[in-house]
Amino acid sequence: MIRLLLTSGRGPGECRIALVNTLGEMAREAEAAGLELDVAAGPDPDGHGPASAIVLVQGPGAEAFAATWVGSILWVARSPIRSHHKRKNWFVGIFKLEPRAIESAKLNPADVRFEAFRAGGPGGQHQNKTASAIRAVHKPTGRAVVVRDARSQHRNKSTALKRLGALLRIGDELAAIADEQKVQSDHRRLERGRPIRTFEGLDFRAR
Repeated sequence: MIRLLLTSGRGPGECRIALVNTLGEMAREAEAAGLELDVAAGPDPDGHGPASAIVLVQGPGAEAFAATWVGSILWVARSPIRSHHKRKNWFVGIFKLEPRAIESAKLNPADVRFEAFRAGGPGGQHQNKTASAIRAVHKPTGRAVVVRDARSQHRNKSTALKRLGALLRIGDELAAIADEQKVQSDHRRLERGRPIRTFEGLDFRAR
């Protein structure tokens, strides 16, 4: 399992919008590569998005996938919040966290909602024949995972509970990790460096 920290540092709302868009791009690429990607995001105080998030990436090729994202992400666009603001460059920092065993939190079954659907993408044609894929949502927090590995809905539910428990445990640690001084200083340094990826426009197109 690879753990990545995404942070907008002390950046304004535009940087948090960039962080949300980055999470969306990461999720799309991970699905196309057949990887499992779970997200624990911090609080969203004003609707522009969280200041930080932790992403868990699992599956063959997770290490190579993470390497294409670690660094500084640059979003070039006019502010969608402040129309007359002159600044156009908004940054997000992505850091690889040290690997560690994550004990899943204990879940109350009544707090979890399961949604079954037909899986698409990598994994074989059999996935499209039955609604075996599972989306598990932790109702108190809204955190969710999607599991589509097995043809058995029961097995996918079991896997979903384990991953959801791990995600909740990570979420408990998010604020402390994101506030570490090292993360803040690394983020400021990355802003001045060459971004590993650049997106532009309000539709967040890859450059």
